[in-house]
Amino acid sequence: MNRRRVGLSLLLCLTIAQAGGAGAEGHDGAQAAADVSTTYPPELQRRLSAALGAKGPHYRPRTEHLLPDGRPRYINRLILEDSPYLIQHAHNPVDWYAWGPEAFERARRENKPVFLSIGYSTCHWCHVMERESFEDGAIAELLNTHFVAIKVDREVRPDIDQVYMTAVQLLTGSGGWPMSSILTPQGETIVAGTYFPPDDFSSLLQRANALWQAQPDQMRARAAEIARAVAAALAVEAQAAELGDRIVDRAVASLLEQHDELQGGFGDAPKFPQQPRLALLLDQALRRDDQAALTAAVFTLQSMARGGIQDQVGGGFHRYAIDNDWLVPHFEKMLYDQAQLVRLYLAGWRLTGDPELARVARHTLDFVLRDLTSPAGGFYSATDAESEGEEGLFFLWTPDELRSVLSPEDAELAIALYGVTESGNFEGRNILHLPSAPESFAAARGVSPAELWLRIDAINERLYRHREGRPHPHRDEKILTAWNGMMITALAEAADALNEPRYLSAAERAAELLWSEQRPAPGRINRVYLDGRTAQPGLLEDYAFLGQAMIALYDATGEQRWLTRAREMADALWERFADHGEGGLFMGEAAEDTPLMTRPKDVTDGVMPSATSAALQLLAQLTRRTDALEYERHASALLASTSGRVAQVPSAFPALLTALNLMRHGDTGHLQYAARGAVRADARISARNSSGENDVANLVVDLTLRPGWHVNAHRPLQDELIGTTLRMSEESGGWRMAAPAYPTPEILRLGFQSEPLAVYQGHVRIAATLAANPQQRADPGEDPSVWLPFELRLQACSDAICLAPETLVLQVPLPSR
Repeated sequence: MNRRRVGLSLLLCLTIAQAGGAGAEGHDGAQAAADVSTTYPPELQRRLSAALGAKGPHYRPRTEHLLPDGRPRYINRLILEDSPYLIQHAHNPVDWYAWGPEAFERARRENKPVFLSIGYSTCHWCHVMERESFEDGAIAELLNTHFVAIKVDREVRPDIDQVYMTAVQLLTGSGGWPMSSILTPQGETIVAGTYFPPDDFSSLLQRANALWQAQPDQMRARAAEIARAVAAALAVEAQAAELGDRIVDRAVASLLEQHDELQGGFGDAPKFPQQPRLALLLDQALRRDDQAALTAAVFTLQSMARGGIQDQVGGGFHRYAIDNDWLVPHFEKMLYDQAQLVRLYLAGWRLTGDPELARVARHTLDFVLRDLTSPAGGFYSATDAESEGEEGLFFLWTPDELRSVLSPEDAELAIALYGVTESGNFEGRNILHLPSAPESFAAARGVSPAELWLRIDAINERLYRHREGRPHPHRDEKILTAWNGMMITALAEAADALNEPRYLSAAERAAELLWSEQRPAPGRINRVYLDGRTAQPGLLEDYAFLGQAMIALYDATGEQRWLTRAREMADALWERFADHGEGGLFMGEAAEDTPLMTRPKDVTDGVMPSATSAALQLLAQLTRRTDALEYERHASALLASTSGRVAQVPSAFPALLTALNLMRHGDTGHLQYAARGAVRADARISARNSSGENDVANLVVDLTLRPGWHVNAHRPLQDELIGTTLRMSEESGGWRMAAPAYPTPEILRLGFQSEPLAVYQGHVRIAATLAANPQQRADPGEDPSVWLPFELRLQACSDAICLAPETLVLQVPLPSR
């Protein structure tokens, strides 16, 4: 994304009278900043030296300012932090502070404005501004003399980022990183922008200092006005509105209008995957058999998979594409993208049976387990866009490189398949992509798609090994609880969908790491884990996404400990973040010692679900899996607090609406819960045999009931009782089901029932034979469906109460022939 000069014109228009150069420093690129660390108190100097020494002999300071022996010339407080992004700036000549009370106390004491810089460790333009400005001695001198400089990692503190990014967007109409803001000592924005070239940045600092010295009251008044606007923009609409199925239909219709039918995605470049939008479309396709939603979502998934946004050699997805057809990516790889996209490709595969989608999910997970997994089992945050100072260099190829690595036959195939040319498609080199659909390419070569991919897998393995010898992009090795929770969920779902136990093992290992290292006390979770240290109190999204991960592991294993942990996270998030006055949930806990223009709430979905949507999803899941009524009350209250805004622009809240579907209509898929979690139903087609036109399969539905609970038998002894029945839904996809075989019931006598009862309890299995109807197939050689719907009707009772009858619609994947 281009970073243009923003904010400077705003600062100029704040000038009432020409302030001249009062208090400004001249800019001389050759001027060197003083090593401010030599002016630190002795105890701080000792701490900085000890922190540097603890980095070990392999530590490479990220700076151009080195002493002859390789040690850094400068060292500032950021060396003490647990953020790779902050540590990257620990050797700038700038006297950086981390966000906290110390910096603002100094600003107030010395009556200096604050310069706030927000970014993240794999941000290309953050690196550019660091090299051009924060490593420059004269600019550092300006900052150190006239400002208190604060550096924030937006991935560690998205709550701070949200507040100040809102100010940037209000002032300039756009946003991005690095974010550059000048604040009052009370933390209110005076002027803000994103990336500034060094000359413009130097001018901005000089003018801001001059205006602060000449017109402080006007600057403070303007900042207070901006702070009120930010608070109003982030306020959640308190007026409730009715949200039902129609609001979901409106959102889906709006997303389909925005969908690019030629190249996939939504809107024009730059194109982000927009995972929450795709998730809502796929949820709608499954729940409502919405073919338009399915077609749009799958087309986008296929378009991304075949573009340069997917790393064709190593697997995984880059952050976004700068063009309309997904060819040229911004080469960062983010963990949260991989986690969401895996789930989307699995969902698309389950709905269509397209093996290309399952292949993409596997390759993405293989990338994460190979390249983003720590020795302890947690998942790293991201990899950088650049290596050797050039964006994308690690991922690019020339025809000669391919020929030097591969045999002549394999090189010819790779060059043709991946659209490689002598002139290249990116700065004289090639981003590998699939200009033709794999099926079409295979047909033109006279081979099956499966044969093609076997050969390409071998080619990619050789290319990957060769690429490993190149200098790698920087990897951000902090382990974020929220993003790890998302990855654990994806792995647990993939283990079930793809029958891959290693994915489940990886999910459980990561979950145990977070629970043992990131949980300093019951009901409390931390956000960051780096180099064996835990840091930073968790935010709402950390509790919500980790809770969802525990639900996914509970669903995958049936082990009660995971459900217990999910409940702990849900209970804690409501206790720590609920706004009992205005409703809704705050992003972070209240901090009295550090100024912030407002305490933000994260409601609108972006490239990942908002923290509010994630919390609503967790509460809705627990409503179905436990008998604790407070989860439903909390979910309803949270939905009511946001419903006014959702009703206005429903397409801006796709993840929240997906959670709404879960609240109103229950889970989807082959595993579902009834009787507030007392009954677990798992349906699977366990075997399939095909011979000519005969195609039969075996269905089993396993019920697991908690101790003390039962369901009525298929044929109850009393006419007024609802029996347990299994039937095929009308939309049978060309299959029919023979009469199910029900187990022999148990006969019970309960205290409140004088007559004996025929019931099922404990573990129960219902089995049935399925047969395909060849007359309903357009082509007898093709599958009429890739999943089949079944209705399970039951009534659950305990020793004390009978619940209302329930009907679960189980959507069961059909194995390939």
